[in-house]
Amino acid sequence: MAANAQYILALDQGTTSSRAILVDRFGNSAGMAQQEFRQFFPQPGWVEHDAAEIWDSQLAVIREVLSRGVDGKPVAADQLRAIAITNQRETTVLWDRATGKPLANAIVWQDRRTRERCTELQAQGRAADIQARTGLLLDPYFSATKLQWLLDTLPGARERARRGELAFGTIDTWLAWNLTAGRVHATDPSNASRTMLLDLHTLQWDETLLELFDIPHALLPAVVPTSGVIGESDPGLLGCAVPIAAMVGDQQAAMFGQACFSRGMAKNTYGTGCFMLLNTGEHPVPSHSRLLTTVGWQLGRPQGTVPVTTYCLEASVFMGGATIQWLRDGLGIIGSAPEVEALAASVPDVADTYLVPAFTGLGAPIWDSDARATLIGMTRGTTRAHIARAALEGIALQVVDVFDAMQRDSGIALAELRVDGGASKNDLLMQMQADFLGIPVVRPRITETTALGAAYLAGLATEIWHDTESIESHWTEERRFEPAITSDQREAKLDRWHQAVERSEGWANP
Repeated sequence: MAANAQYILALDQGTTSSRAILVDRFGNSAGMAQQEFRQFFPQPGWVEHDAAEIWDSQLAVIREVLSRGVDGKPVAADQLRAIAITNQRETTVLWDRATGKPLANAIVWQDRRTRERCTELQAQGRAADIQARTGLLLDPYFSATKLQWLLDTLPGARERARRGELAFGTIDTWLAWNLTAGRVHATDPSNASRTMLLDLHTLQWDETLLELFDIPHALLPAVVPTSGVIGESDPGLLGCAVPIAAMVGDQQAAMFGQACFSRGMAKNTYGTGCFMLLNTGEHPVPSHSRLLTTVGWQLGRPQGTVPVTTYCLEASVFMGGATIQWLRDGLGIIGSAPEVEALAASVPDVADTYLVPAFTGLGAPIWDSDARATLIGMTRGTTRAHIARAALEGIALQVVDVFDAMQRDSGIALAELRVDGGASKNDLLMQMQADFLGIPVVRPRITETTALGAAYLAGLATEIWHDTESIESHWTEERRFEPAITSDQREAKLDRWHQAVERSEGWANP
């Protein structure tokens, strides 16, 4: 490692684009490049990516951000302390070990083609055992049934897999393989815990589940700590070898970037949906509310000591920023998403109008795929401003229901909520969130925390930062939203909201 190595190169490989971000030793973004790639929808409910195109786009933005450099000066590879990988989770790639070429398109986390297989397993009574082992609900969302489908469908794939000719990985594994020219086949527990094949307690691949899904062990990557050097990039890619020092799923990376290091700390990312994680400490907490129990991260330690693992409860709200997009594209009552705040603020309240944004059903903690969006309580006096305000309230109230379930499952009382993502910049929405939760909502100076979290994890492994306390000193609060309504007002609001939710349930299946 060169003496002048001062940047972490964070690779943020998302569902629609690949990004490369240079992060300096103070936790600041010093440069960024981004490139979109194609989405494939071969059948209704199917979503695919070209894994080779993902790698090409990721390599292109790496080279672009380095050539663009900092303050007009290119950054050479020997100025990089480490590479960090954060990625869309659950997306499944199967490739040939000899050629490095995928056997088929990657099956994306959103894909629902294995729904029938999950229904079969549900009927066989396997769901409870799967959840006990993995912390996950039996669902096509996760990698196991996607990989099984590929092995079942591609001629000769399972036999080749048994002979050790093929490799499986989620996107972190695929990027590490390509960065190292096939020398590293690894994943970390934050990603492995999303495959529905990892024992959440031992953090080893579960032989019972491998047998259930008929997946040969020879396919699987090694499970290594989230923060730790796993190898070096091939010198021919960037001009010299650079340590790869972190791999982490995107939501866990955002959690780490928010410095939610202690048990009881929580974050919510407001994107198209809302993604919520609660730090539950060093032991997994089973959910009785159909939430997910997952690995947050595992920090490597000196050889001969046991790595420290942090677990989380996780849930998602399907319609976050997508609700605002519907106001713009579906109803046409705003011209752009930022307009919603001023429109909603032009009325003092919703006038008893509620929007339950169950456009694709309700997720945690209700889980009703037959629920449909409901706009209720309108009178002749209802205006587009009331509907806009009800839409913002609908986002915030869904989040309250999920965090209430998290608190019940964990026995942890939230002290504050840290927020990030695009919609977290909406001050009115954040004030609503504080009011309805009854705790402060805290927005950091940097709201794009995913790449930052991955960079922090790599910096720990390469001693840019020596401990989480030194990282925490870089996290800075931009604004704190304090609750401004009484507990009686809060309870009345939640009661009325739940009445509206009940009316949305089961609508698609009368």
